[in-house]
Amino acid sequence: MLILVGTALVIILGFHALSENSYNENNLQSSQNEIAVEHRKFINKLAPQAQRLQGQYNILPSITLAQAILESDWGTSKLASKYYNLFGVKAQDGSTNSVYLNTQEFVNGRYVTVKARFQVYQNWNESLADHAKLLAYGTKWNSQQYKDVVSATNYLQAADGLQQDGYATDPTYTRKLISLIRQYKLYQYDD
Repeated sequence: MLILVGTALVIILGFHALSENSYNENNLQSSQNEIAVEHRKFINKLAPQAQRLQGQYNILPSITLAQAILESDWGTSKLASKYYNLFGVKAQDGSTNSVYLNTQEFVNGRYVTVKARFQVYQNWNESLADHAKLLAYGTKWNSQQYKDVVSATNYLQAADGLQQDGYATDPTYTRKLISLIRQYKLYQYDD
């Protein structure tokens, strides 16, 4: 009799564990679906403006979108969500609309935390436009700073150009952008 009760308990606990695993898998799937929906909303919100800016400044929308995703963590970073700065654009001298925040920079082969002054925008479209102007017109000290990005005819060239032209300190920046572009088919927004 004790063996039958023991066997019954094992069977009952086994079914309970299976149903609990199924419940957890369903919750995980639901959570992943919600994230995918939020990612698509973010892309859909930025894509029309990125395409308009391509016409004005010749910056591929796939590059703009991938940079916005990567640098703002899908618009959820404090800099993007509170200050509408999608790209980590530093404030220029004399800018009255700025905020000091900690950031990670890749220096001498490692990441270090530094405090920097970032530009504050009124909305994401303003951030997108300022980013396009930066790439198209370069920096104050070098108007040709991002010439390889502007002259690129596809996202692979543009992503390489960002690294070559010194846009990012992260040595894996190009690879990350290309991965995002391919994963989310961002190239579909390029002319």
